[in-house]
Order: sequence, then C-alpha cells, then structure tokens
Amino acid sequence: MTQLTLTKSSPSLWRVSINNPPVNLVGARFIIELRAILEAAESDPDLAVVLFESADPEYFIAHWDLADDGSALAGQPPLLEGMSPFTDVLIRLSKLPALTVSAIRGRVRGAGSEFVLATDIRFASLERAVLGQFEITAGVIPGGGAVARLPRLVGRGRALEILAGGEDFDGALAERYGYVNRAVPDAEFDAFIDEFVRRVSGFSVSAIRELKREVDPRTLPKEDELATQANLFLAALATPEVQEWARQAFENGLQKDGPFEENLAEYSARFAPKR
Repeated sequence: MTQLTLTKSSPSLWRVSINNPPVNLVGARFIIELRAILEAAESDPDLAVVLFESADPEYFIAHWDLADDGSALAGQPPLLEGMSPFTDVLIRLSKLPALTVSAIRGRVRGAGSEFVLATDIRFASLERAVLGQFEITAGVIPGGGAVARLPRLVGRGRALEILAGGEDFDGALAERYGYVNRAVPDAEFDAFIDEFVRRVSGFSVSAIRELKREVDPRTLPKEDELATQANLFLAALATPEVQEWARQAFENGLQKDGPFEENLAEYSARFAPKR
C-alpha cells in the first residue's frame, strides 16, 4: 500500500495511518487501499477497534483529488448497485462490525470530512483540527454522504449552516455543534486517543459488534439517499461553471501545499459560480 499504512497493535486493535503527500487527497488509489483494509477487517473475528490517523499533522484528508481520472479503479470488484466507488467504500466503512475512530489533527474538508463522518467516533485536536464542507463554493453539493449524515449528527439548522456556508470549523466549534465527539487539547491528544482505543479494544469483541448492529439501523442513512447525492455531485462536476471554478482554483494553488489549501474555504469562495 502506498497511501494507507496498517499497523496491527494487537489482535483487537488496528491503526491506519493516512499518508498521501502533499495534502492527503482522496482518489482511486485511496479507495482501493481502504477497500482492502475493510475487507480484511470484515473477516477478522478478533478485531474490535480500527483507528484512523494522519501522518501529516497539517492535513488529515484535504478533500477529493479533482485531478484523478479514476482509471485505477478499472477491474475492481463490483460496487453496491447505483453507488459511486467513494460512496460504496464509505458505506462499508460505516457498517464495519468493528468500532471505527477518527483522530483528527489538521485539515479535513470535503470528501475528507465525509470520510470521518462515516466513522463511528470523531475526536479532534482542539487547536489543530479544521473541518468543513466547502463544496458549495465550487457550485456543487457534497456527494459522499455529508448531506445525509450531518443532519443526523448536528440537526437540520446546523447541518444547513455547515453545508450552505462552506466555512471552516475549528475543533472547539465542531465539538459544540456535534460535528465531532470531543475536542482535546493537542498536548493531550495522542495520549487521549491511545487510552480510548486501547480501553475499548480490551472489551468483549462480540459485545462491541452487537452494539453496532443495534445502533447502525437507527442512525445510518439509507443507501438510496447516498446514491442520489453522489449522482447530483457527479453531474454538477461536468458543468461549465464548475469546470471554470476548478480551472481557476488549480491556477491559484488547489491541491498544493500552500495558502490556497490552508485557507480553502476563503480562497475557493473567490471563484464561486453564481449559477
């Protein structure tokens, strides 16, 4: 694997480190590697907890790789009917029998935010986490599940504020809104995460799986909701207005380590389509 590194800390605890320089983008290779990890996790009867973290303290996952043509996905196993590859893998992630935890330090926006929303628990560095769904500034709605998952977490009004405002949320505000479970001071973050995942991974695996089986149908969105949103996103990407936004964004530093990605909500909005 080139973008995800799996470390089996114990039979019941796996750690997955995300490392795709320069800013940890999500694309076809990420999906392939994540799918392989999920397939292994689904078939492991001893696994209780999977922790996702980033090797880059500035970026957990920046967003979708708009330069990726998806060709690496050719010949991959079939998807859930009507699903895009990214939606498919996030559904599998959300339904994994083991508990999934995101340790968010750095920026996580767009598809990155949708990735952490598909995990069961999200912890954020109080000082260093930045979360957001910036897609509205590009003239599209999120296509990887944020529209379905956020209202269930934060309520209708706050979900619309996050999605329609397209702004960044720091750790403290994300915690207050329910976007993340808890924001932890960065100096304490690693120790807190380690203590939590080790504690939970020491409990009964069967009890954790039973717990998820009962919670999932009461909280997860229906798959047809996710398919509809993915199709709207993909259709919008092909429009001239969004293509022009992308052109200007790339010219000004999109997907490069620098001011544009650091301040994505602000910089992206400068080229926002009006239709």
